[in-house]
Amino acid sequence: MVYEQSISAVCELDWPKDRLLIQVLDDSDDESIQWLIKEEVSKWSQKGVNIIYRHRLVRTGYKAGNLKSAMNCDYVKAYEFVAIFDADFQPNSDFLTQTIPHFKDNPELGLVQARWAFVNKEENLLTRLQNINLCFHFEVEQQVNGVFLNFFGFNGTAGVWRIKALEDSGGWLERTTVEDMDIAVRAHLNGWKFIFLNDVKVLCEVPESYEAYKKQQHRWHSGPMHLIRVQCSGAFYQLKVYTSTSCFSKVCRSSLWVSTLLVNNYGIAAIVKDHGSLLSYTFGLTSISIVGISLFEEWMSL
Repeated sequence: MVYEQSISAVCELDWPKDRLLIQVLDDSDDESIQWLIKEEVSKWSQKGVNIIYRHRLVRTGYKAGNLKSAMNCDYVKAYEFVAIFDADFQPNSDFLTQTIPHFKDNPELGLVQARWAFVNKEENLLTRLQNINLCFHFEVEQQVNGVFLNFFGFNGTAGVWRIKALEDSGGWLERTTVEDMDIAVRAHLNGWKFIFLNDVKVLCEVPESYEAYKKQQHRWHSGPMHLIRVQCSGAFYQLKVYTSTSCFSKVCRSSLWVSTLLVNNYGIAAIVKDHGSLLSYTFGLTSISIVGISLFEEWMSL
């Protein structure tokens, strides 16, 4: 089961157990799923892992709302970093030791993003095409933007955020379906820098059926368009007019970008202490943005 693999991966991270807290953020409305996840959490808790199960009764904001709720926990205030993974992502045991050191002596760094590796990339023609497209996205787009701009789009998962960067940028907001793009842009506008690690890979899956792929693409491509509309409609949310005998000036400030992501499944957040810092992992079923490819259903068996 996917949830078992994800929970197992974070529970086996190479990090001092007394500095690691794992939150399982369950936004599902299926009681049978909730019970299974609770059982998995209980199993790891009995092994000495510091793990907590959280379920929201009011599922407002979907993924963004879930992340916001988790970040509002009192114990988060004692930490510094939060890492996010979707429910089908399994980080390697050395993920923390590969990412956290980049924040040392780099106070302007807000995000460390790892790349994705696909366990089912050879399943059929659709998965192979997605792998080609996403490899270009990570190896070219993300790396180039990271090197020359210190900025790129947060992929929504497999990344580590400095919590101060999130807070300074308005945190997780809930008006669009692309909270990852939203928070990345706001953080960049606030002066935070990003680093992309192409050699740090996190295992995940791409859609294997055309129907799943089509739904994914609709969500990924309609979300940014909605975000643009939100941003443009509120671009001049604050207008101050200053007058004097010699001048009349208008000072406009851009509105904060806001977002949500439509997610109906569970998530996991792991919190790691390291000299007063926090690393938190959140897992919830989401998707990846790739170029839409028109394929017929019968191609899938190739």
